[in-house]
Amino acid sequence: MTVVAITGTRQTGHRELAYFDALFGVYLGPWAGKDSHFYIGGAVGIDTLALRWLAQHSSVRITVAVPGTTVQQPAVAREAIEECRARIGEIIELGAAELGTPAYHARNRYMADRAQLVAGFPLAGGPEGSSGTWQTLNYAASRGKARLIVPV
Repeated sequence: MTVVAITGTRQTGHRELAYFDALFGVYLGPWAGKDSHFYIGGAVGIDTLALRWLAQHSSVRITVAVPGTTVQQPAVAREAIEECRARIGEIIELGAAELGTPAYHARNRYMADRAQLVAGFPLAGGPEGSSGTWQTLNYAASRGKARLIVPV
């Protein structure tokens, strides 16, 4: 079984939904029909798009991890989780009292620690190392994890 953690930008409005559908087909598709397990953060942007894509196009096991509780997530993210609930195997609520950078980094480390591969979809043109996506990818590298980096 391959365990994959997904991390990515929250800024996805610069591309059409069809772009992300095609992108995920190429880069997540190789694991979509196999005995795989995906960890996805419960945020907007790549998290929400990847969750919906995997729920529609795969039979993989899906775990959604949130830094606090699901109720604390933005409305769009909560809607995606509810829409895909039948396909989500587990929702992990890490219980952070305050949602800020430390809580999101802890959530990302939680996912990366459990994965063999971290698939990152950072915002193209953004400075490397400055976002939560890059922090997660760099953390994964420091732990010897394989990384797939696809700028969007």
